[in-house]
Amino acid sequence: MTGLRVLLAAVLLCLLPVGCGGASPFPEGSTMARIRERGVLTVGIKFDQPMFGYKDPVSGRITGFDAEMARLVAKDLTGSERNIRFVETVSRERENFVSQGVVDLVIATYSITKTRARRVSFTDPYYYAGQDLLVRGGDSTIDGVEDLAGKTVCTAKGSTSVERLREVVPDAELEIVDAYSICVPALVAGRVDALSTDDTILLGLLAQHPAALRLVGKPFGREPYGMGVRKDDTQFRDHLNGLIARWLRDGQWDRAYMATIGVTGATSTSSRPATR
Repeated sequence: MTGLRVLLAAVLLCLLPVGCGGASPFPEGSTMARIRERGVLTVGIKFDQPMFGYKDPVSGRITGFDAEMARLVAKDLTGSERNIRFVETVSRERENFVSQGVVDLVIATYSITKTRARRVSFTDPYYYAGQDLLVRGGDSTIDGVEDLAGKTVCTAKGSTSVERLREVVPDAELEIVDAYSICVPALVAGRVDALSTDDTILLGLLAQHPAALRLVGKPFGREPYGMGVRKDDTQFRDHLNGLIARWLRDGQWDRAYMATIGVTGATSTSSRPATR
């Protein structure tokens, strides 16, 4: 029996993320090695954005393109895409969650900006979006960003959408809330005239209210999404850059896109970063 117990213990050891022999493939002391040893990747993501980060109210599963990117990272670092813990991270908390160590990284429609880069390190872009408008289906008064003067526009606190709207349409009245999901019922009920953020986020919201809303379809501005990690953790950032480049080459990025955003019929032509 003793020999059998030893054999079973050896088999169980081989099933652990580090595998047989226990040697980590990552540099000692690196963020990657610590995650490997812990066996779980913690990712900050949004829970209210269909197509990117959305928590199903029935199953509790997190779905969307950002979630698929996160699972690919978990698979690389821990050996399985299931070894992941998602933490709801709204726009205004992204820098705090990274810098305070609440999460290992943030993948949450996180536009790369100079201001944010003072507090976190960004990877290369893994996705490009364009800012657009969602309006009521029967509203013919808004056909582009130039029609927003004097209108009430809802968007999220801490997003680059706020900055661009203030620059492009200073005469618009902004309703700034904690999450885009708050904007949708306000728009449907007529309390605001438009919702503005990245086009692919709007596509996900539109899919939930196809009869009541419409996408204007005239993007203004281009948003590069990056993964955010702790400031100056260049080793982790560079490792993630290598993963992104590999996924773009080997088709994993395209498969993630088609399984999420692609179901709307959208094409990845303008969203896909160039292959390195």
